[in-house]
Amino acid sequence: MKRILLFLGTNIAIIIVLGTVLRLLGVDRLLEADGGALDYQALLIFAAVFGFGGSFLSLAISKWMAKRAMGVRIIERPGHEGEQWLIDTVRRQARQAGIGMPEVGVYDSPQVNAFATGMRRNNALVAVSTGLLQTMTRDEAEAVLAHEVSHIQNGDMVTLALIQGVVNTFVIFFARIIGHFVDRVIFKNERGHGPGFWITTIVAEIVLAVLASVIVMWFSRQREFRADAGAAQLAGRDKMVAALRRLGGTPPAEDLPDQMEAFGISGRIARGGLKRWFMSHPPIEARIAALQRDGRS
Repeated sequence: MKRILLFLGTNIAIIIVLGTVLRLLGVDRLLEADGGALDYQALLIFAAVFGFGGSFLSLAISKWMAKRAMGVRIIERPGHEGEQWLIDTVRRQARQAGIGMPEVGVYDSPQVNAFATGMRRNNALVAVSTGLLQTMTRDEAEAVLAHEVSHIQNGDMVTLALIQGVVNTFVIFFARIIGHFVDRVIFKNERGHGPGFWITTIVAEIVLAVLASVIVMWFSRQREFRADAGAAQLAGRDKMVAALRRLGGTPPAEDLPDQMEAFGISGRIARGGLKRWFMSHPPIEARIAALQRDGRS
């Protein structure tokens, strides 16, 4: 549960902080219609503005956050043949995918992982771990890079932000309805909103965000299948299958911060129970099977 909350932490924190400030400033009172009832139209507009605002603010700072959180060293002038190969490979794949050349970086981690992020397709970031470069063959690493370039080509970061924005909107909307109900029915507050509304709304926002994250994580798993298929086109199906098999033989990657885990090539795996609904990545076996199935069709 802690990891789920941390994954959603950036935009939820923005929503809660903004919401608290607005309550202190009295803006929430503008959502009340005559007689103390909620103005649902105003509430929906309010929820959409701050729901999408929090999501897109998170997206806007994603590159900046990734560089600092992971200590990514951007390759501006290749210092050796391996760095030159990284730059050349990403440039070739970006050209094939029809996107602008992303920034390419390396971060220190013994785990086998890579990620892509950025607000725009033509101004993105692709970063790989030192563990990946040391563990994988060039063919396998090429497939991983193609997977990340496919994420950028598909606009997955923006689409995920849109879905998160919709989820945030309904979380804010229904959390305030629940808070209003508790304030009126349980605390018998007939005018305005008291502490019962504020506390219930914050608790409801957190609980609803956790439940809504099932939708976000489902989409995250689907986009991994699409990025695998895109990598198969850019680098070759056999290379992508080999890369996934290599990932399957290494410990699950846990080097990325929880709020960035969905952007990595590899993520934590839950084998069963409720946790499987909150996985950002499908099991490696399912990803390999999907590629092989597509190859036979």
